[in-house]
Amino acid sequence: MEKAQSSGFTLWDTAVVYGMGRSETVLAQALKGYARNEYQLSTKFTPQVAGGGDDPVADMLEQSLDRLGTDYVDLYWIHNPADVARWTPRLIPLLRSGKVKHVGVSNHNMDEIALADRILGEAGFRVEAVQNHYSLLYRSSERAGILDYCREHDVRFFSYMVLEQGALTGRYNPAHPLPEGSSRADVYNAILPRLQKLTDRLAAIGQDRGTSAANVATAWAIAKGTTPIIGVTKADYIDGLVRARDVELADEEIAELEALADATGVDTRGSWEHDM
Repeated sequence: MEKAQSSGFTLWDTAVVYGMGRSETVLAQALKGYARNEYQLSTKFTPQVAGGGDDPVADMLEQSLDRLGTDYVDLYWIHNPADVARWTPRLIPLLRSGKVKHVGVSNHNMDEIALADRILGEAGFRVEAVQNHYSLLYRSSERAGILDYCREHDVRFFSYMVLEQGALTGRYNPAHPLPEGSSRADVYNAILPRLQKLTDRLAAIGQDRGTSAANVATAWAIAKGTTPIIGVTKADYIDGLVRARDVELADEEIAELEALADATGVDTRGSWEHDM
């Protein structure tokens, strides 16, 4: 936390369903000692765990505010598009009250983004951010025109799973797979042989730049106009993010990486995702 804050990484993304509230509680504990204007909080309403009260969105937000120890969130997301027409209007009074400063939608496709924006627009607000799975191995948001839409409408696109849970870091290969028994291993170990050429090229580009394969994969996401959400588990990973921020990839390198990724023929869409 201290290293991230001092390096300019001040937006913290969480959700009720990350540890069923535990992530928000721990985040609040870690941020003690910082003034509220020194960081931004991003959390989510997840329809799948909504309560049965009169206003489940407001109820879930209040619970998040309590765990986070704050009276507002900078960015509040509809986490999954269970029913856009049902849940999106519930954000309007929260925006008017100031408890929510900005609204985003996560795991929404193009039609759902447009519908949410139209609903908010009728009240003078708008969708200001989109958060979807986006990596070299999973570019559905790009192919569906969502990245173009975000650029044209000044909407920030947050990319998650940029490193595919470690599979694109260069740390893992068929001889050194992800830890057995982990959910990551179940998803990725079988496809590691097909990723070898891509991860080798990421590593080679990184060596030329004095950085790692993981930082090159992150730099690719930045070059595509997205804001990567990175899960950092060690303080020294922050140094890599600082380097990734400064890596400039040539158009030819971007095209080469994307061609190698396409050639893997893998589909890393999560079970929670639907077609973009």
